Amino acid sequence: MRQKKILVLSVPAIIVLGIDQLTKWIIRTTPELQSKTLIDGWLEFYYTQNPGMAMGIDWLPTPVISGVAILATMGILIYLIRSLDKASIGYLAFMGLIIGGALGNISDRIFMGYVYGNGGVLEGHVIDFIYFSLRINDWTVFPYIFNVADIAISVSIISLLVFNKRLLQHDGVVESEESNNATEVADSPSQA
Repeated sequence: MRQKKILVLSVPAIIVLGIDQLTKWIIRTTPELQSKTLIDGWLEFYYTQNPGMAMGIDWLPTPVISGVAILATMGILIYLIRSLDKASIGYLAFMGLIIGGALGNISDRIFMGYVYGNGGVLEGHVIDFIYFSLRINDWTVFPYIFNVADIAISVSIISLLVFNKRLLQHDGVVESEESNNATEVADSPSQA
């Protein structure tokens, strides 16, 4: 069972990391895609490099943000490995998406400084390119530009919040509930 859980955690992480890095490479190396309307008034590719945190928050220097992201990801991984036996499959799958997204953005921070010649390790900027351009009057509905890693992280966090009772149940809790139900059925008087 432990090997299955490791697979459930690692496969989504690897898939998200691969898709994220592939799409960023395509955008980075294809100038005609760097500013392209996909659905007029709704969706665009708009290439940018984000030196800060999510949603363009830029409170700290890029190397500090990179270090914090690496430490946080390592902390999450250590927690997941220690609690693997008790974690549910659904929870691990969504956490795999979060880990994959985090690794995708960390990869940019480690390597993009070298690629663009604007710094070294931990000085790279995260590549963002997906932009929902819907406007109501002069107000942009969602003014942030993001990437595949951000989508994986956001969908996972929202799913964990919405479906927390199902996804956050530990296997031990589920098993004990099932055994309690079986005991109750066995103890109930039979109808003849």
